[in-house]
Amino acid sequence: MTPSNFNPWPIIIFVGFALLAISLLSHWYAQEVTLPRYCENPEQTVQLLQKILTEERPAGEETRRPYIIAAKLLFLVPRQSDETIEDYLDRVRYHLRKQCR
Repeated sequence: MTPSNFNPWPIIIFVGFALLAISLLSHWYAQEVTLPRYCENPEQTVQLLQKILTEERPAGEETRRPYIIAAKLLFLVPRQSDETIEDYLDRVRYHLRKQCR
């Protein structure tokens, strides 16, 4: 059997750069496109988010669309494991105020 001249480093470097690019682009998109959508009425969004966190069926029989939009904040501004709901909502309010300038 002859030894192969396969060098995995170019593939590893390419995949690493691709993953880094995807991460940076998703962060940019969240900060520049997704979060500014909440600036129209940030307090209403925080109230909906509070219902999502505290109620079993927050939408009830209402339309679920506003709740789905508010729920995206759970991914954009993740809640920390030891954070109370009130502290988390305050942090989301602060983040939205900072973003909506």
